Amino acid sequence: MIIDLPDTNTGAINKKIVALREEGGAITLGRVLTLVIAPDTEAVLEDSIEAANVASREHPCRVIVVIPGDRLSTEARLDAQLRVGSDAGANEVVVLRLSGPLANHASSVVTPFLLPDTPVVTWWPDLAPEVPAQDPLGRLAIRRITDATNGENPLACIKSRLAGYTAGDTDLAWSRITYWRALLTAAVDQAPHEPITEVVVSGLREEPALDILAGWLVGRLDCPVTRAVGELKIELTRPSETITLSRPQEGVTATLTRTGKPDAQIPLARRETRDCLAEDMRRLDADEIYLEALRGIDKVTYV
Repeated sequence: MIIDLPDTNTGAINKKIVALREEGGAITLGRVLTLVIAPDTEAVLEDSIEAANVASREHPCRVIVVIPGDRLSTEARLDAQLRVGSDAGANEVVVLRLSGPLANHASSVVTPFLLPDTPVVTWWPDLAPEVPAQDPLGRLAIRRITDATNGENPLACIKSRLAGYTAGDTDLAWSRITYWRALLTAAVDQAPHEPITEVVVSGLREEPALDILAGWLVGRLDCPVTRAVGELKIELTRPSETITLSRPQEGVTATLTRTGKPDAQIPLARRETRDCLAEDMRRLDADEIYLEALRGIDKVTYV
């Protein structure tokens, strides 16, 4: 069910939420957190809500979406939309459109809708502040999620995450490579147990997941890592063998190749935003490995 509340205020919205709760049962029962989504444009709005709805099946939550309305308006205006039931997954969704001067006070508008005694996670699905923890919406949260993939310059975005890093920050580009990291770790841990002397990370130029993967490999292997543009593959070289993990750009099956051994076919589809979001909502503490990977990007050689 979707209910529109044009030109409203926070008190009226909360009254409507209470009325819906009385009509349909205690819809806040079992909510484990509040997820605040701050898209910059309408282009990613519905995809972001859909990702949150899917992730909510693992993490029941209240979703508050705060998005700019008419930025040029001289009149402060709040338009809201409530989504419950099948239109909200395992959560309830409050969409807030802020127009005019109100657009500069998003945190004040969001605060009345935060669930009491539950942690807050803030997610910027496209443009993100330089220092998420210092943003008004970021100050509300103990976990702050960005997505360099949707930035205007993905490489510059993922690099900038280091300067603005605060414990509790993460980026969906990092969780997109979780399975790649697991497969590469398992491959390196097999005999002959020689040190890796050189690594090449190849793929699309504007794919920040590969840049942070390269940074992670620098920190883990302490060897030269090259980031190239071309087919999607990771090539690790050591004295007696070369290990290659490759996959077609739009494919779902990867091939693991080792010198002198038969190729192995491995399921490895690109992770959807909803899966990455669900993973990042599982932990609310600092991710030191992510920080180390960010630091490693500056040590990567780009060709």
